[in-house]
Amino acid sequence: MTRSNAPEALLVLPHLRVQNANAISSPLTHGFPSITAFTGHMWALQRKLVAAHIPIKLDAVGVVCHHHEEQVTDGYVKTFRLTRNPLDSSGQSAAIAEEGRMHLDVTLLFLATPHANNGVSAPWPLNQEAQFGEWAAQIGEVVARMRIAGGSVLPTRPKPGRRTRPWMALLPEDHDEKTRAFARWRRQWLPGYALVGRDDLLTDRLRTLSNEESGATLLDAWLHAARFNHQPVSEGDAQETSSKKLRWADPARQKGGGWTVPIPVGYAALREPHPAGSVANARDASTPFVFVESVYSFGEWISLHRLSGVHELMWRPETDPATGLYRCRSGYVFNDSALSRTDTENLEFD
Repeated sequence: MTRSNAPEALLVLPHLRVQNANAISSPLTHGFPSITAFTGHMWALQRKLVAAHIPIKLDAVGVVCHHHEEQVTDGYVKTFRLTRNPLDSSGQSAAIAEEGRMHLDVTLLFLATPHANNGVSAPWPLNQEAQFGEWAAQIGEVVARMRIAGGSVLPTRPKPGRRTRPWMALLPEDHDEKTRAFARWRRQWLPGYALVGRDDLLTDRLRTLSNEESGATLLDAWLHAARFNHQPVSEGDAQETSSKKLRWADPARQKGGGWTVPIPVGYAALREPHPAGSVANARDASTPFVFVESVYSFGEWISLHRLSGVHELMWRPETDPATGLYRCRSGYVFNDSALSRTDTENLEFD
């Protein structure tokens, strides 16, 4: 398929209220849906756009969280609030399957290009503003009937001073104009935090662990960075024992280090794909089936005012059938990191 030469457009679904979304993002993490849930929503939405004859191709997705409420009990040890299932056919209580649920207020952003017809790239329509408004309204109606991360989309109430209806606009091609446009748009998404990728944190933590003990792996670095590692830290003059004070802290989590979190970023195949229809009870009998396990990395929740461009908060899915790796790549690059793209290619593990 020929790539369109038309400039990218930004599709924004502001302040979506999602009820009972899946809070368990992987076998090892919880607290927010996986980024793969939002890329999966993007693909499902793409299929519905094709069925509705809306000539838009969605290429990347960004997530801005304004509010989240995980359904857990209060206390020192938190547990999920589980639902009581109906009685089974014998009249007995059905087994309780643990499920994590949470309520969300999120803004979803999509980078879009014109959908090519018969392999021929197409430009955006001439009456862009009117056509974009019509498409955004149609897409809003489509999303209202879909699920996001397993949760139901509730109607968004109009609020004074807040843009709650879907909208769409072209990204300026000039760099300075694009920066000014993003600075104007991001004010609509505040207060809110965007989830971005921080693969460089794994390298930094692995380097630190390797200096302390030999044989440290990426898994060790991920587990070490995913928890609080409190140890006594001295304060005052080390030469004067009487004036030296001790406090418990995590040396690797310094003040101003950011709101970093362990996240799943995709899946790794465990073996070659099975032919379509050869695996019993598969959801889709017309698509090859492959068993996978989660791939983990690190992310950071960052306020929108700290970002300079819309591409920094976007995630793009990448598929490599040769290696069996299916993962999402973030467009965010940490300014103080000396890592290049080639350095971070293998910063994931399963």
